[in-house]
Amino acid sequence: MTDHAILSGKRVLLVIAGGIAAYKSLELIRRLRERGVAVRAVLTAAAARFVTPLSVQALTEDTVYQDMWSLTDESEMGHIRLSREADLVVVAPATANLLARMAAGMADDLAATVLLATDTPVLVAPAMNVRMWTHAATRANMALLERRGVRRIGPNEGAMACNEFGPGRMAEPMEIVDAIAAFFAGEARKPLAGRRAIVTSGPTHEPIDPVRYIANRSSGKQGHAIAAALAALGAEVTLVSGPTQLPDPPGCTVRRIETAREMLAACEAALPADIAVCAAAVADWRVAGESDRKLKKDGGGPPALELTENPDILATLSRPGGRRPALVVGFAAETGDVLAYATAKRARKGCDWIVANDVSPGTGTFGGNDNTVHLIRASGVDSWPTMGKDAVAARLAEAVAGHFEGK
Repeated sequence: MTDHAILSGKRVLLVIAGGIAAYKSLELIRRLRERGVAVRAVLTAAAARFVTPLSVQALTEDTVYQDMWSLTDESEMGHIRLSREADLVVVAPATANLLARMAAGMADDLAATVLLATDTPVLVAPAMNVRMWTHAATRANMALLERRGVRRIGPNEGAMACNEFGPGRMAEPMEIVDAIAAFFAGEARKPLAGRRAIVTSGPTHEPIDPVRYIANRSSGKQGHAIAAALAALGAEVTLVSGPTQLPDPPGCTVRRIETAREMLAACEAALPADIAVCAAAVADWRVAGESDRKLKKDGGGPPALELTENPDILATLSRPGGRRPALVVGFAAETGDVLAYATAKRARKGCDWIVANDVSPGTGTFGGNDNTVHLIRASGVDSWPTMGKDAVAARLAEAVAGHFEGK
């Protein structure tokens, strides 16, 4: 089903907060209207300094709401009706200030009041300076909102208006459109209801001594997105996550681990399951005899570290037997000959599918927000275009659902 078919006739209430990214909200409105979505907009006072109410009204072809105390607006619409006559509330951009007010349950302007009064699902697209996004207060606010069921798209990483670089850029309008379409597709059907899924995500940390460890560059963004996408389609998801800076995905049970051995134990404890998606970047080796004391640099040269192989989580879950999930999906992060190595890995591990991607320097895959993947099955290879990791997750979740529906 195309996003036009999914979105046609839907009603979105767009809350525009005051940040430079507000200009993207105009493009978002245009793209939604092209797909038959009825859009109403609420502007904060700060938002009106970045985009004019007239521009928003021209694109939405509807009244733009700004003042909670406007008797005309309140008699004709009212903030309660405004919040409830939508199928989805989208906050784009969602500034640090508005996220904080949402988390605190404040109702000090029309936007915050609407968000507090609504029982309609809410999707936020955060946008702010990198230091604001990574600040402990913002991360705590976002984590709290996600535990309450608020959905999130982005933020992306890149250059900002403040001449800094990092995570904090609002997701692009078409990424938000895709997230909205994925929400409505998931709401319309729960094809994985009654299914149990295990998803692994992030790196593992293999200790050398109490202060040092072997690790890798995985951010966990793709694994966390897959867990959220499977949960959105109705699956009961256990996410086994290595150390990451990411908030828990909504609707998932999260088991936090450090090492590969702990990850395997958590996966086995989550069995039986219908689905296993091994997206974590598990360390292949660990130190054979980790020190219980910090290793000292004493002038005698570096210590000799004897490595031993970690358990193979993907191969273990793929092993034939009564507790094997019906569908086991592995990931292959390669730096060359991606398809050849990934195809061989699928055969060697015994899993059903492999999602292969290129993580060579310069691709931006590790830690970035985009991914270019190839889904390898017994029937062949399906190469997907570059897209956001949330979009990759949604597409993979739909493929999983299709597998169980016999498509």
